[in-house]
Amino acid sequence: MKTPSPRYALTPFILIIALTTACSKSEPPKAQSTTTRPTLSVTVIEPELRTLPQILSANGSIMAWQEAIIGAEVSGLRLASVNAQVGDKVRKGQVLALFADDSVQAEVAQSRALLAEAQAAHADASLNADRARKISSSIALSAQQVGQYLTSEKTAEARVASAKAALDAQLVRLHHTKVLASDDGVISSRSATLGAVAAPGQELFRLIRQNRLEWRGEVTASEMSQLKTELAVSVTVPDVGTAIGKIRALAPSLDFQSRNGLVYVDLAHAAEQGFRAGMFARGEFELSSSNALTVPQEALSLREGFSYVFRLSEQNGDLAKVNQIKVQLGRRQDNRIEIISGINSGDRLVASGAAFLADGDSVKVVAP
Repeated sequence: MKTPSPRYALTPFILIIALTTACSKSEPPKAQSTTTRPTLSVTVIEPELRTLPQILSANGSIMAWQEAIIGAEVSGLRLASVNAQVGDKVRKGQVLALFADDSVQAEVAQSRALLAEAQAAHADASLNADRARKISSSIALSAQQVGQYLTSEKTAEARVASAKAALDAQLVRLHHTKVLASDDGVISSRSATLGAVAAPGQELFRLIRQNRLEWRGEVTASEMSQLKTELAVSVTVPDVGTAIGKIRALAPSLDFQSRNGLVYVDLAHAAEQGFRAGMFARGEFELSSSNALTVPQEALSLREGFSYVFRLSEQNGDLAKVNQIKVQLGRRQDNRIEIISGINSGDRLVASGAAFLADGDSVKVVAP
């Protein structure tokens, strides 16, 4: 068998290469896009210089300004009626409860009778003493008898005073059968039970005096040195509201364990706004004010625990590139946030939508 010539063996490969080359030459080249599509349409803002207050924040609790304990002042008597409940607003002198006073009324009547008897004896002794004084110079009565009459008068006078004191004591006891409010305020607790026999000094009611509340904030030693009385404080209870108060007093000493001290802030009308004793609250002290470079909240993007803004650069017509700039935040007022470092006053920033951008993206600038 004859071996084919090399010229004929390579012919198929040559044909394939020739056909491939011809086909590639016959296809027109694809047009390459030279236009970059913007990632987002944005509006542009510049940082704004504003005067912001220097704020010191602290946490604490809402407490009663003062509480008054109203207790029983008589013993051995039964509570006949209870007229006040927790939450009732009461006035000074209002009757909160009554003790059964039948036995006290009887003792008052007895004391009145004893006083009348003592007064009658005193009248008789006074007449005898007057007669003895008139004839003391004569020999009708001896000096001893005159002395006895005068002594009887003084003894009768002392018995009258004793009977009056006994009557006054019973009248005071009768007065104490009425449990009265010691001041205007709101009943915060009630332990009085109908029919119970209370012991002297036993607590029956607890009263928030004048329905007046205060906030007791906890601050460090360095923070307390910046505060003074009469300084305005904004106290906020979440989901309840905000009340404006003034510092009434600063604690004279600090806690030995936490090294923190208490600030007493008077909240005059907080109870009318829904504040209650025991609520947790956050307070802000306005110390001073200064100028600050601020941007709106919407211009910030929070990523991995850091805050960023996007600054425009390389603008061509309405298209521009943005650079991601890390910034340090400071004070806050409403929707404005202070920028401590990272940008300057003349920088052009993306107003909103920063969360959808990345460093180097192209954006379309539109009018606000």
